[in-house]
Amino acid sequence: MSAAGAEDCLFCAIVAGRSAASIVFEDESSVAFLDVRPVFPGHALVVPRAHVETFAELPAALLGPVMTASQRVSRAVEQAMEAHGTFVAMNNRVSQSVPHLHVHVVPRRRKDGLRGFFWPRSRYEDGQMDAVAARIRAALAG
Repeated sequence: MSAAGAEDCLFCAIVAGRSAASIVFEDESSVAFLDVRPVFPGHALVVPRAHVETFAELPAALLGPVMTASQRVSRAVEQAMEAHGTFVAMNNRVSQSVPHLHVHVVPRRRKDGLRGFFWPRSRYEDGQMDAVAARIRAALAG
């Protein structure tokens, strides 16, 4: 775990409550929130609370908890967004826009147009982000 860079890390600021985010899940080791530039509505990011930059640096003690949180969020996103499945992925350094480990959980539908690793990004419409976050939180609670 690296403390270097944690002060300037956007995801550390979200975890600490210093930066706003649409939080959909949190426990003692992880926080999940909606991506502000989603591939599809419901696209969530699961991050460890500790500042860890890459998967290789994730301590063994956090591997299970972070992956368990990712699995729970994946189920909830699929249910909440009435998706056919999810795409779960993580980048390490290359294409990692924030240098803090994060697991992408993206709702998928058959013939949704997503091909390979080309991820067209969009923005939420006014009020849509809050509604989507509430649906995922409800699915996690149920």
